[in-house]
Amino acid sequence: MARHFLQLYLLIVATVAAASWAQGKLWETFASRADETAIAESQAQAAALNIVNEQLVAIPRDNRQQYVAKVAKQSGINLELLEPGDIVGEDTLARLSHGELAHMRAADEDWLLKRVASDGRVLAFHYSTPDVERGVLDWTLAILFYAAIALVIMAWLWPLTRDLRQLERSTTSFGDRAWQFDARIGMRSPVYPLAEAFRRMAARIDSLIGAQKDMTNAMSHEIKTPLARMRFEIEMARTAGEPQRLATHLSHLDSDVAELDAFITAMLDYAILDRAEVALNVREHDLTLILPAVVETFRRSAQQGPVIRCEVSPAATQVRCDAHLMETVVRNLLYNAVRYAKQEIHVMFSVLHDGTYRLSVEDDGPGIPEADRVRVFDSFVQLDEPTRRKTGYGLGLAIVKRIVDWHGGKVTVYQCGLRGAGFAVTWGNDHKNRAGSASLNG
Repeated sequence: MARHFLQLYLLIVATVAAASWAQGKLWETFASRADETAIAESQAQAAALNIVNEQLVAIPRDNRQQYVAKVAKQSGINLELLEPGDIVGEDTLARLSHGELAHMRAADEDWLLKRVASDGRVLAFHYSTPDVERGVLDWTLAILFYAAIALVIMAWLWPLTRDLRQLERSTTSFGDRAWQFDARIGMRSPVYPLAEAFRRMAARIDSLIGAQKDMTNAMSHEIKTPLARMRFEIEMARTAGEPQRLATHLSHLDSDVAELDAFITAMLDYAILDRAEVALNVREHDLTLILPAVVETFRRSAQQGPVIRCEVSPAATQVRCDAHLMETVVRNLLYNAVRYAKQEIHVMFSVLHDGTYRLSVEDDGPGIPEADRVRVFDSFVQLDEPTRRKTGYGLGLAIVKRIVDWHGGKVTVYQCGLRGAGFAVTWGNDHKNRAGSASLNG
């Protein structure tokens, strides 16, 4: 926005300068004509002054004052004979001493002066300079110049007002629950950054509404099933006559309660991340120590699961990230890999030449079809086969994507060398400028 205002400022300056230059040229043309007239009048006054001065030479000094007054009265010319003390200005006195004509302005009056030979006094011809008044043509040209300036400014402002009106219509339509922000504003428009901010906001609101619908549907489905089992177990416990059968039903009830508790916990964790209520704590961390510790802790909890190998680049000693959230990313990716891996899982972290960080988790499972490699990161999406026992709630990879987005990176799925699914998380040093606003933008 500052760039566009600077362009407007420079445009106004250039337009005013051009108009002022053109107007000055016109005034010079008119002024030159006025100067020619003034010069002609000045020459006539000088000629009259020289004639009177020559006549004074033949008149006695004491009678010269009366003679000048007589000539002034008869000719209507304002002539006076002044004493040298009445003249001001060193330059004027110097010119008079050399016998030259001199101009003097005093008390808003103009005088043409000539020193009388062998007298010392000065013959003064008084004249008035008429005020230059602007005519209709002058005022018309001035109005045209300023109208041209206003036209240039309006030509710059018109696309701005047009884009603002379009932005207003789009936001009004979105506010009327159309849930589509279709403002077509060019990249060169001053309001393009504002339109992009609105577009991101609209996309975020749309995704939140979609996530809310998915969450509602998932809750109604995931809670209904264990509640039905719990109701059945309660009925069976009421009719159980033997303590062993009662204990079995109570154990089943406890499992259903634990399942509900795990589901609610997962929902709360996802809701917190989805609403972006957690601010990132980005600092430099030594992943050569942290990542192997996280993998080892997960390996112990998995017990008889597949073999997990961890390789960390020695250069990963100052990685900028939120360590707690990145630990969540690693755990969720490992949990997903353990569900499908047959015998082996690889965890690798490297620092690329351009300073980008890359975390990958690969397994030797069945892999993920290419058509599902984008959908797998959506909320409550599970790609389990119908005959396979359902585990989890389809939130782990959605949480991974949300955290990676917060770090300004991306997560992709590929077919790895183990012939299973590979998840690659990449982010770079430039994420630190965006991470600070994650709590606001999500």
